[in-house]
Amino acid sequence: MTPPFSRTPLTPKQRLIAALDRQVPDRLPVTTHHLMRYYLDKYIPGRTRDNFFATFGLDPIVWTAATRAAEGSGAGFDPAPGVASGDARRLTSDTWRIASREVPGAENRTTRFTITTPRKTLTMELQANAFTSWVSERLLKEKTDIDLLGEYAPVPVCDVAAVNAVAEAQGENALVRGAIPGFDLYGQPGCWQDACVLFGVEEMILETFDDPEWVHAFLGILRDRKLQYARSLGGARYDLIEHGGGDASSTVISPKVFDEFVAPYDRAVVAAAREAGQRVVYHTCGGMMPLLERLAELGTNALETFTPRAMGGDADLTEAKRRIGDRVCLIGGFDQNRFFTTATPEETRAEVRRCFRAVGAGGGFILSPSDHFFEAAPALLHAFADEARQCVY
Repeated sequence: MTPPFSRTPLTPKQRLIAALDRQVPDRLPVTTHHLMRYYLDKYIPGRTRDNFFATFGLDPIVWTAATRAAEGSGAGFDPAPGVASGDARRLTSDTWRIASREVPGAENRTTRFTITTPRKTLTMELQANAFTSWVSERLLKEKTDIDLLGEYAPVPVCDVAAVNAVAEAQGENALVRGAIPGFDLYGQPGCWQDACVLFGVEEMILETFDDPEWVHAFLGILRDRKLQYARSLGGARYDLIEHGGGDASSTVISPKVFDEFVAPYDRAVVAAAREAGQRVVYHTCGGMMPLLERLAELGTNALETFTPRAMGGDADLTEAKRRIGDRVCLIGGFDQNRFFTTATPEETRAEVRRCFRAVGAGGGFILSPSDHFFEAAPALLHAFADEARQCVY
């Protein structure tokens, strides 16, 4: 364990980085994951992300997804950067043309995408409501469709200059987070996770038994795409890059599936991002306890979200700290469903203290809700942040 910082107050960025590096900061870092637009619009209308963090006294995090087409690839953004569209900044080319249209009459806002390649036309449908969006029709419907993805889909790389402009603007005030890109229209960072989005999680699990060779081929295509991005991260002033996804949790797949179809592919991407000078967090929103050591062996700096049992996870913070706390930073662990909505401020404060006692010793812990939240009483957010600021080392 590296020596603790002095008791001199740290900047928010220093405090969060100290925890990520398993050092002891001045106090418990406290933040959130993604800040959902729905929450701002409902509870503090007219306020910005910066207003949110300042209002509640949380350690700020800024997310930026700065990508570009690889040099010489012939790909480009369509529509162009800056267009106010839900599917803006998608990479297209002469052999990967994307068109979209809104589907009228659906209960939820529905967008249908058509991707034209030299050999076949693919379709995908997304739906959205005020809270979130989801896939209502998978892109890949036949197993041979993975060949089109591998041959024609443009590969994003990091726009280092754009990332560094964000980092420069934030200075010491905020941690700058990003993620390994998923599939442009709707995807997630992990190789297995992205495959489940594109083909279906139940279908992927069945194919691990019926056609494991095909599953490996599919995951290899996704890994190679993500490796190109990870290797392009050199010089980018990200503070933390996210990989992984909940479909690789123990509430979805077995440790055996994790060992064969998740770990080898995600470990390679993590290694490439680390070699490019980045800190990496592996995101597992779901069950983690049967996989803790396996997750720590992926080579990341941190793991999240340590979802409590009351929220459908299985996190035991004390046990997690004992088993892997000397290897990775732990992020999350807080039950926002109860303690941001129906609890009293005193109960919320007590839960903050419980988390700190369970896992805070020696640093290496960032208190955060377990993934997104949409509803939160402002008084309880104030109690959450204020109590955490009083948890000093």
